[in-house]
Amino acid sequence: MTTKIILAFTCAALLIQPALARDAMPPQSAVEHFTLDNGLEVVVIPDHRAPVVTHMVWYKVGSADEPAGKSGIAHFFEHLMFKGTARHPAGELDSAVAELGGNLNAFTTADVTAYFETVPPDALAAMMDFEADRMRGLGLTDDVIGAERDVVLEERRQRVDSSPQALLSEEFTATLYQNHPYGIPVIGWMNEMEQLNRIDAVAFYDRYYAPNNAVLVVAGDVDADTVRTLAEASYGKVERGPDLPPRVRPAEPEHNTSATVTLSDPRVGIPSFMRSWIVPSYRTAAPGEAEALDLLSEILGGGGRSRLYQAVVVKSGIAAQAGAGYDGGAYDPSSFSIYGAPQGNHTLDDVETAVDAQLAALTADGVTAEELDSAKARYLRNLIFARDAQQNMAQMYGSELATGGTVEDIEQWPERIRAVTAEQIQAVARKYLNPAIAVTSHLLPPATGAQ
Repeated sequence: MTTKIILAFTCAALLIQPALARDAMPPQSAVEHFTLDNGLEVVVIPDHRAPVVTHMVWYKVGSADEPAGKSGIAHFFEHLMFKGTARHPAGELDSAVAELGGNLNAFTTADVTAYFETVPPDALAAMMDFEADRMRGLGLTDDVIGAERDVVLEERRQRVDSSPQALLSEEFTATLYQNHPYGIPVIGWMNEMEQLNRIDAVAFYDRYYAPNNAVLVVAGDVDADTVRTLAEASYGKVERGPDLPPRVRPAEPEHNTSATVTLSDPRVGIPSFMRSWIVPSYRTAAPGEAEALDLLSEILGGGGRSRLYQAVVVKSGIAAQAGAGYDGGAYDPSSFSIYGAPQGNHTLDDVETAVDAQLAALTADGVTAEELDSAKARYLRNLIFARDAQQNMAQMYGSELATGGTVEDIEQWPERIRAVTAEQIQAVARKYLNPAIAVTSHLLPPATGAQ
């Protein structure tokens, strides 16, 4: 399943792959998708099992869209969105949701920024009023900017600078992406974050925060007619913003060498490694390739039934953990990774050798029909549980639409997974997972080599 571990710096849970098992989805006719006159896309996902509604606003902007030298402005602006407007002072939204017994949060990734509230259905109109108001009505004074900049600087110190895993991840990602802005941390580089100011914030706000650059998703105990009426009465009054050009970011050059990034730190007790490659995302892949990469990650290292876990953890006991992951939900080409950590007296070299051997065997010999059928069933069956949480449903649809996909892409995804062949999985492994161009990270205790 797709994750955003490398690319996302979230203030909430990590995003979930925007793909659903056929049986996990509401009936196709139940999901409504329409656009207001000012360009705001709206998705309604009815779920009447409980009197709860999740209201999410997705902006089609993330850290990879930031101007050069302004890293961190997207995440910084996520914080500023809670500072209040003339109609709703700072803290009023938080208090309103708390009084209802609901919850709210926000997150920023390389590709999107999203805001959400989970509340009773009769509070939906109020949530729309809050979000529509701050879409264009923020009060961005120098005092607000300075105080909140200090907050995000401290957030970086606590969540990145104090964590060897996070520090290595930043250096690793900056090495993996030689030219694309995915190599810049979502929270930003400290020296650039310190310089962010009111002029930067206002320019970012005016450029990206507008209804025609946003997607509204409402999931829960609602119907499409009610949502349309409420959305037109609130969001519909917000003026359309300037039309933005296509999201064309700097492209990666051809990778011709391997690289290794190593960090030794006294806070590290057990060494670990990760090895990654640039691969296409669902949006950029040739037909069938992204689905094959998804299933490759599941078969190779997607859980307790995977090759890596069974061979390297269970049977040989070499590793305490081993796995693989594919970030197919990114807007631009993203990454495929394998990873592991040793167990007992085994060394990190032992783990790397064992993991590499499993990848080499799969690349050379392919996967069996039984493995493929089992992975498809497991993959789709696991996603059925996504329906139990309406926030997951809202995230799936919102993430897909905010990164260039469609409702139809989500509905057709299960059949595309079912259509993947063993030959396609072997082909993408051979095409993309070349050890000669991999980037590897080693996280080590002090005075310890990658042994």
